[in-house]
Amino acid sequence: MGNTLLLVTVLFPLLAGFLGFLIKKEDIKIYGIACAFVEFALSLAVWAVFDMNEGGFQMVLSMPLIPSFGVSFLIGIDGISLFLVILSTFITFVGLIALGEMKNIKNLILSILFLEMTMVGVFVSLDLLLFYLFWELSLVPMLYIIGAWGADKRIYAAVKFFLYTFAGSVLMLVGILYLGHLYHEANGIWSFSLIDWENFPLAYGVQLWLFGAFFLGFAIKVPMFPFHTWLPYAHGQAPTIGSVILAAVLLKMGTYGFVRFLLPLFPDAVVYFIAPVAILSVIMVIYAALIAFAQDDMKQVIAYSSISHMGVIILGTFALNIEGISGSVFFMISHGLVSGALFMLVGVIYDRRHTKIMNEFGGLASVMPRYAVIFAIVLMGAVGLPLTIGFVGEFLSLTGFFKISPILTAFAGTGVILGAVYMLRLYRKSFFGEVKKKANKTLKDLYPRELFALVPIAVLIIFLGIYPKAILNPVQESVKSTIQVMSQNAQKHETKLFLEQAAAKEAK
Repeated sequence: MGNTLLLVTVLFPLLAGFLGFLIKKEDIKIYGIACAFVEFALSLAVWAVFDMNEGGFQMVLSMPLIPSFGVSFLIGIDGISLFLVILSTFITFVGLIALGEMKNIKNLILSILFLEMTMVGVFVSLDLLLFYLFWELSLVPMLYIIGAWGADKRIYAAVKFFLYTFAGSVLMLVGILYLGHLYHEANGIWSFSLIDWENFPLAYGVQLWLFGAFFLGFAIKVPMFPFHTWLPYAHGQAPTIGSVILAAVLLKMGTYGFVRFLLPLFPDAVVYFIAPVAILSVIMVIYAALIAFAQDDMKQVIAYSSISHMGVIILGTFALNIEGISGSVFFMISHGLVSGALFMLVGVIYDRRHTKIMNEFGGLASVMPRYAVIFAIVLMGAVGLPLTIGFVGEFLSLTGFFKISPILTAFAGTGVILGAVYMLRLYRKSFFGEVKKKANKTLKDLYPRELFALVPIAVLIIFLGIYPKAILNPVQESVKSTIQVMSQNAQKHETKLFLEQAAAKEAK
């Protein structure tokens, strides 16, 4: 039953999207919200039947597609992917609730439903070619969303987004095909199953080259420094719902790829490249934070803030201990909620004033008190205030990497301080002081649809900050399983020793 439920969860948005062509334009928003709610409910049903004490893949379903080449529709879920699926369905649901009037809204909503299918597919695919198919298909609706509903430079932003991410994907495809070829040579059969590949240790030199191919594909998606330049343009030009989904879910595909594929398949290469990846991540944290501080556009502040926080997620992943990797997965979820809410909040004020420049505001707390309160809660989650969701993942990620390199962790920690500085500066300039602009004096507070979208996120930011165990326990079980696969596939004694020492430090 579980695997059928998972299959329905993957395919339902696609079916809903096709049926949406039959719906009248005036009814399409209600239809889209209803479909997104059903999909969210399906993801919660998957959670309900999920065994929290099992670290391996569950609800595995395999249907042959091209048997002669070992390609199959192979899906499954574990504690790492479960909550990313739920995040995807939840963000789509609240994003559609918050959606205001748009031109060609029917095409927009159907594009979002199709995008939701690809996002869920990415997180549950266990066949690498199927994963790649969903990965690439996700580019199409997002390219359309930015290019058709974005701002003045939307075509440039859409093309840049597509070219950057597609270029990295091509390298990853080469790596996937070569790894499938190696498996065929060694075993006499073709397979692109992650389950098979996890039991197929690779030579050290091969790991280094394949790590590079996969890493570039994922790093551009994150995006890591110096591949980050497409993201501010994409966020700056995308419509609000495009920015929400891009920041909350699509960027997490890259960091998910690190955890799901790089760690278990190329453990020796991962250990070998810890230092350069960590240095790039620290640069990413500090550099993006400094640029965020220099911005006057609220949306650009949040865009660069996302880049900075993704650097912390990568550090946690490459800590290679349960604490760090679990923290990075939790941080993916927390950052998804927080960044999605922040882009929604900027969209609220942009709909009313058609500007995102901080100097155009001031005193909003007295004019829009409900808006100010929710913005403050989300902002506290963004800066990692204790007892908010942002603190848990950030703390665990940095604590995990501290056991690898206290010095690099200390540098990364400055990004946390800078994050508080630029986010509090944004809040002070926008919400405090006198209302000097005449247009701001008559601004309307949050509409009911905006409250229905934002209040649940604000509640989750506090609840999961106080009680993260609901997510952390199943995540940790799957992280333990991933680390065991790493130890099993490691070819070098130094890698096995490193993993043993990391486990020993954690035990202390």
